[in-house]
Amino acid sequence: MSQTTMTPVAAEVERALAGLDVEAVKKTYWDQNEFFHLERWVPGSVVERMVAEVERVRPAVHRNYIPRHKKGGSVSYYTLVEQAPTILAFYRSPTFIRFLTHVTGQPLQPCPDSDPHSCALYFYTEPGDHIGFHFDTSYYKGSRYTVLIGLIERSSSRLVCQLYKDDSSGRPVEERRLATHPGTLVAFNGDKLWHAITPLGEHEERVSLTLEYVTDPSMNPLKRLFSNLKDSFAYFGVKTVFIGPGRAARR
Repeated sequence: MSQTTMTPVAAEVERALAGLDVEAVKKTYWDQNEFFHLERWVPGSVVERMVAEVERVRPAVHRNYIPRHKKGGSVSYYTLVEQAPTILAFYRSPTFIRFLTHVTGQPLQPCPDSDPHSCALYFYTEPGDHIGFHFDTSYYKGSRYTVLIGLIERSSSRLVCQLYKDDSSGRPVEERRLATHPGTLVAFNGDKLWHAITPLGEHEERVSLTLEYVTDPSMNPLKRLFSNLKDSFAYFGVKTVFIGPGRAARR
């Protein structure tokens, strides 16, 4: 990725962070069992460029349907590497990663280039598109943290977050129903937040970006195989998952 692409994004992220009370965000994150959200926080100029990249990769959307669990479309990291420089610059921004590391208290880093899920777009474009309740379970040896950024929100669909589910402290579950307006950022420990996307209505559209960070990028080979099979059938398609890494390596 060229420096001319990365520098403006990094500078805008740094300016946005300069206006943020990071210690208050950190306190909220821990008070809410490793979860926080910032309404319309990502700079508008960055969101505008990301949305342009959404349109550029729209022909690559892979749709899938798993009864009683999920329905929608996805574009993998491999496509974004080739066609979405703004999204990749944000994902890899050292300033943003340092911010997340400070808030979480964990040494976070981007996922390996072999992970199609590491940085991906999710398209909800047909009535009934949704995803059921789940944790973002980590198959890595370390923990995995999720950042979700709203890019297109023309829907009644909501991100439903249930805090403290299965929490050993015994705190009662608290539910948040969030509209992911453009620039809204949600971050959480994937093993802690029980969350879902409610079904899309008629003539609606929702597109979000998900960024994944890990504390340890190594993974047991059997877990890697299981993760790839899951991503093949539930998200990106067999061809993308099993051919994509080679294409990415040749870039």
